[in-house]
Amino acid sequence: MKKIVEKHPLAIRWFHWINFPVLGVMIWSGLLIYWANDVYRVGFGDKTLIKFFPQSFYDAFHIPFHLAEGMAYHFVFMWLFFLNGILYVLYTIFSGEWSYLLPNRHSWKEAWLVLLHDLRIRKTKPPQEKYNGAQRIAYSAIIIMGIGSILTGLGIYKPVQLGWLIAIFGGYKMTRIIHFALTIGYVLFFLVHVIQVVLAGWNNFRAMVTGFEVVKVKEEPVPVEPAPVPMDETINIEKDIDQTEGDSIVIPER
Repeated sequence: MKKIVEKHPLAIRWFHWINFPVLGVMIWSGLLIYWANDVYRVGFGDKTLIKFFPQSFYDAFHIPFHLAEGMAYHFVFMWLFFLNGILYVLYTIFSGEWSYLLPNRHSWKEAWLVLLHDLRIRKTKPPQEKYNGAQRIAYSAIIIMGIGSILTGLGIYKPVQLGWLIAIFGGYKMTRIIHFALTIGYVLFFLVHVIQVVLAGWNNFRAMVTGFEVVKVKEEPVPVEPAPVPMDETINIEKDIDQTEGDSIVIPER
């Protein structure tokens, strides 16, 4: 038997679907800014192991350098990202939703079991409430990453006025590196999140749209009570029993 149960409140769904395009624009505009000054690489000394966007990438896709356009979009949508994040955190605190999101002492073990299950190494699915251990850790980490992005972004935006903030992160150069690393973290989270949604199926996606999901419930056998005997039949049965008990059987002597 199937049953419709409530899963996501309306506010959570609004915050989710507002944040999705806003974060997309933030990443896109951030790339426009970065492509105008492509300086980061992975390596040591003069040796480069990985360059995030080699020259062949720019040549193949004809990437334009639109620094001013990227900064304009980035600074506008930054405030939408900030307001949506603040309202989301406040809602989870005052509504009690935080109790479903924050990791508990079992979350890390459950996250490991979820990973083994997703990799098809473990057959049985780990126990799950509203969110499993991996989701609790990931969603809490995204909140921390959001705070880090806002603070580092403000420091980059106003390095003179917010010099104390730049100093906390280790200087202007380190602030930019942290901001860029957080952006990579968002992209990785987005990819994993989409893959998990696809693996979870339509029912999970529908719950984030409508707020409800369909779950299977085991049917319990309904106990059948014996039909009541009419009063007249009960009285007749009792009379027959009394008459039977009153009769005597005579056995002739030999």
